[in-house]
Amino acid sequence: MSDHAAPARGTVLGIDIGGTKLAAALVSADGTILAGDRIRTPDGGADQVFAALGELIERVRGDATPLAVGIGSAGPLDQRHGLVSPVNIPGWRNFPLVDRVRALTGDVPVTLGMDGHCFALGEYWSGAGRGAKTLLGIVVSTGVGGGLVVDGKPLIGQSGNAAHIGHVVVDQDGEACACGSYGCVEAYASGPRMVARAKRRGWRTEEDVDAAVLAADAAAGDELALATFDDGAQALAAGIVATAVTVDLTTVVIGGGVAKAGPVLFDPVQAWVKRLAQLPFITELAVEPAQLDNAGLLGAAHQAWAALA
Repeated sequence: MSDHAAPARGTVLGIDIGGTKLAAALVSADGTILAGDRIRTPDGGADQVFAALGELIERVRGDATPLAVGIGSAGPLDQRHGLVSPVNIPGWRNFPLVDRVRALTGDVPVTLGMDGHCFALGEYWSGAGRGAKTLLGIVVSTGVGGGLVVDGKPLIGQSGNAAHIGHVVVDQDGEACACGSYGCVEAYASGPRMVARAKRRGWRTEEDVDAAVLAADAAAGDELALATFDDGAQALAAGIVATAVTVDLTTVVIGGGVAKAGPVLFDPVQAWVKRLAQLPFITELAVEPAQLDNAGLLGAAHQAWAALA
């Protein structure tokens, strides 16, 4: 993304909100980012965080007047009332984000979507999911989130929280999950949970390490690291296949920090999907790595364009 805003006709403003970064961009109807910037999400109270977002919005839009605004945010969120309570932004609890952004940008449509939905939309629009009939996007990071695109539209559900693939139960006798259930995909495939499992098996028990180190060790042939990635991959594959048989998937795109592990994640995921996907209508299911580093931002912009259609 460029660092400086430029006046642009026929654009929307896309906004991507997470616990570590805030991003915004002016995006044309064909998905081109015309001006954009990002900042680190500040610590502090509700108004301090929003003030930083407001400065970012003003800097990015410059003299342009966006036709609409699309926001993708970490959840949970209340889509009907435009409220967000991102787990990793403690200052925002039932924060009226849509109303506050509209006050800055004028009387234009402002849409709000889950970050996982926006990731899937962005990859569908401009990334690895282009041309897919039915797409599942998965973000594997500190948690496991997702989004579905069916016939070119996000499947959001009645509450706006559909496609929480991280909380598909893949082992009813499995480990406790942070959501309160047991045996969820996230309990096996998220970065922190894989690291914790590897440590319980004796891997780097005295070190403060993360999933990137686990991935590097797996790539170097460490048996404990490889076994842990295989466990995570099996859980992901089970969640993918459960979703595939439910909505008749054609394509899966996986992104997020853990997906940067590359073949040590994707090889076993693809092998497990092939093993588990036996019904004829899902045997050709494609599982691909994400292509974009700003899929969430583009997906938020796609939402905005859709609101104008």
